Amino acid sequence: MGAEKRWLFTLFSSAFLSLLFLLVYSISAFSSSKQFPSIIHHGTHYPPAFAYYISGGRGDKDRILRLLLAVYHPRNRYLLHLGAEASDEERMRLVGAVNAVPAIRSFGNVDVIGMPSRLTYMGSSNLAAMLRAAAILLRMDAGWTWFVSLSAMDYPLITQDDLAHVFSCVSRDLSFIDHTSELGWKESQRIQPIVVDPGIYLARRSQIFHATEKRPTPDGFKLFTGSPWVILSRPFLEFCILGWDNLPRTLLMYFNNVVLSEESYFHSVICNAPEFKNTTVNSDLRYMVWDNPPKMEPHFLNTSDYDLMIQSGVAFARQFQRDDPVLDKVDEKILKRGHKRAAPGAWCTGRRTWWMDPCSQWGDVNVVKPGPQAKKFEETIKNLLDEWNSQMNQCK
Repeated sequence: MGAEKRWLFTLFSSAFLSLLFLLVYSISAFSSSKQFPSIIHHGTHYPPAFAYYISGGRGDKDRILRLLLAVYHPRNRYLLHLGAEASDEERMRLVGAVNAVPAIRSFGNVDVIGMPSRLTYMGSSNLAAMLRAAAILLRMDAGWTWFVSLSAMDYPLITQDDLAHVFSCVSRDLSFIDHTSELGWKESQRIQPIVVDPGIYLARRSQIFHATEKRPTPDGFKLFTGSPWVILSRPFLEFCILGWDNLPRTLLMYFNNVVLSEESYFHSVICNAPEFKNTTVNSDLRYMVWDNPPKMEPHFLNTSDYDLMIQSGVAFARQFQRDDPVLDKVDEKILKRGHKRAAPGAWCTGRRTWWMDPCSQWGDVNVVKPGPQAKKFEETIKNLLDEWNSQMNQCK
């Protein structure tokens, strides 16, 4: 074959492959475009729905998108927050990436905060952002049952079908919140120091300011502390946000000047409110590895932690380095999630191929099908509820 013929063969081959790719893409797009949202039902006879608040900072667009796809389900509601230090361009690219997902575009259950908050490490601006997110989610969707807070460094260890299936047997007024009234060293280093968070009132990011004096531990209410990562019931969040009692506002004024207030605010409110103090399950349902004594943050998890993670029987794990290989392993082994695709569930009806996302087509989104990990998670929840029934892990 001469050089000219080889050149023509290469040209026509490339053209043929390009046309074939466009044809396949067109068929996929056409089949997706004919999909209409399934009617979503809420209530005690249907699986619970979750409101996810996912937050991150500058450079976390891809992390947030990956986490969103790992926990996505049409029945849930999602609010994404890239802090004010992230650029508007990064925020718009996140919006574009979210809207490019067929199911999200069709169900319209994911929003990105357009006017972000300035988050100061160890300051109360993080708590303010979480309360703002909860208020937005309460107003935008009346169907969800539990509020879940995640950061860009978190990742799920179970599917959303697993989560909804197991939580179907949980009383919908319970909150999963790691808490204790034994303040220990936190009393002198976290509770008594007076700090001011400039992220609440300054246009630029800064560190918290420390007052020269400390204040005594209050005796008008009992203080509780614990993990900042929470799964809160809708009735309790309505109590905090809509405020028919003055307790949430009183404690908010106090915790506005406390170091890492998100580790104590919800814990203290729920354990001081007579109508909610017996609705706490003492766990944040997270897998973390800490130093002894613990440092400010847990270890970064990797593939050496995989076996212990999946045996832990909890819903989420933290924290992870960006695109750590262990995340790919969780995607492959547990979530069955393809690259830049939503984790499939019973609602996904499309064929799983290299060119087609199975979740670009869907059926009844009110049906869930638990996977193998659901059994371990169910055992964890059962043990926690047994302790709750015996009042071993309630507010004390």
